[in-house]
Amino acid sequence: MQLPILPVIMVVLAGACISLQAPINAALGRAVQSPLVAAAISFGVGFVLLTAAALAVGEGRGFATAVRQEWHLWLGGLLGAFYVWTIVWTLPRMGVLTAICALALGQMVAALILDRLGAFGLPVREISLPRILAALMVGGGIVLSRF
Repeated sequence: MQLPILPVIMVVLAGACISLQAPINAALGRAVQSPLVAAAISFGVGFVLLTAAALAVGEGRGFATAVRQEWHLWLGGLLGAFYVWTIVWTLPRMGVLTAICALALGQMVAALILDRLGAFGLPVREISLPRILAALMVGGGIVLSRF
C-alpha cells in the first residue's frame, strides 16, 4: 500500500513539533515555577492563534455548532491538557528522547486498540503481528534510550 506523501510529511513535521514543544514548555515550567501554569500558557497561546485563524478563514460558525455537540467530543481538550502538563512535569525527570519514546508507545498501544474498535467512525483495522512488533520496538526504544 502506498501512502500519500504530503500527509506523511505533515505528520512527521507535527511529530518534530511535539519534540520541540516539549522542552520549550518544560523550560517555561521552570521559568514560571509551575508545570500547570506552563501548560495553561501553552494552551492559551494555541487557543488564541487557532481562534484567530478560524475567524480569519471564515470558519467561526463552527464555534456555535460545537456547543450543541455531544459532551464526549469535547474530551480532546482535556486529553491535550493532560498531555501538555504531563510532558512539562516529566521531561526534566526523563529527558526528551525517553519521554518522546514513552509518548510514542502510549500512542501506538492506544492506536492499535482504536483501530481494532473502529472508534469514532474510523475504519476497523486488525491487530496484526507486524503492528504489535512495531509497538514492541518502540518499547525497546524506551529501554535503549536510558543507556
